[in-house]
Amino acid sequence: MELSITLIIVIVTVLVSIGAFNNQKIMDDLIFYPPAVSKRNQWYRFFSCGLIHADWGHLIFNMLALYLFGRNVEAYFTQIFGDTGKLIYLLMYITALAVSVLPTYFRHKDDYHYRSLGASGAVSAVVFASILFDPITGIGLFFIPIYIAGFIFGFIYLLISNYLDKRGQGNINHSAHIYGALYGIAFTIVAAKLFSEYPVLAAFIDQIQNTNPKDFIQFGRY
Repeated sequence: MELSITLIIVIVTVLVSIGAFNNQKIMDDLIFYPPAVSKRNQWYRFFSCGLIHADWGHLIFNMLALYLFGRNVEAYFTQIFGDTGKLIYLLMYITALAVSVLPTYFRHKDDYHYRSLGASGAVSAVVFASILFDPITGIGLFFIPIYIAGFIFGFIYLLISNYLDKRGQGNINHSAHIYGALYGIAFTIVAAKLFSEYPVLAAFIDQIQNTNPKDFIQFGRY
């Protein structure tokens, strides 16, 4: 059985995260620490921080979201880009890790008390790429039987993340979520334009226009 790129990413991330749970040196060496980049040129931290997580809840949530949405995006990329689709998908994920924390880096490059970790930025890129391909399929919270069309869910998600980011409270890097999501959209549009003839934006708009607004929210569907 051939392993998908999504599953390989999940397996590697889970193994490294578990190792970091039990070894503080691994955690310290891989975590996103802006001064280590600006002062010691440890640029690898833009990518390595996505391999570690704060705790089991953080890891499980990110990897479950990646698995559920990543399989669809990987399939779309393979369908649209052919044999290179998987590599383009992998490229999006890896570059999203770095791009999503660039604003964080510039904001905290001299902050010796700041740390950030997790694959949330890259996972957001995958989720929003999935929404771009399939804007109508409902997205909901676990165990709550209310599903909102993906494009509406994404809009609400960005608004809430922007609000929480401006408040600057808590230990969640909302900025990485926002920029990861926007990067996932931009990457998919540009890649489709350069390497295929698939009209991503036109198809996105067409699906929304040809769907009854009453179907944008569904109740009791699992």
